[in-house]
Amino acid sequence: MEEPLSYRVQLRLFKRGKCFGRGIAELLTRVSRTGSLRSAAAEMDMAYSKAWRIIKNSEDILGFKLLTSQAGGKNGGGALLTPEARDMLARYERFVEEGERALDVIFAQCFEGMIAP
Repeated sequence: MEEPLSYRVQLRLFKRGKCFGRGIAELLTRVSRTGSLRSAAAEMDMAYSKAWRIIKNSEDILGFKLLTSQAGGKNGGGALLTPEARDMLARYERFVEEGERALDVIFAQCFEGMIAP
């Protein structure tokens, strides 16, 4: 059976450079769940230093903090999403969801007869 025609789109946000996309959204989602940037990075097979750079780069471009952190100690450290990060993540997820839904319609219209039902 012949493989059906499909498409792929990556939705990224820019402001003086790339500042938000699928990767940072996943990183923030994992930080929210684990309470730790180090744990989130490890789950993604990413070096902590790279995860930290990604967060700092986005913060610099966006102009607000994404994480608040607590230094390690007796009870260990951790990281939490700021209210601005939670808002940004929710908006980005909505943007992607609605964008994909709209693109599915446009794709079906433009390639009618060339894609599997």
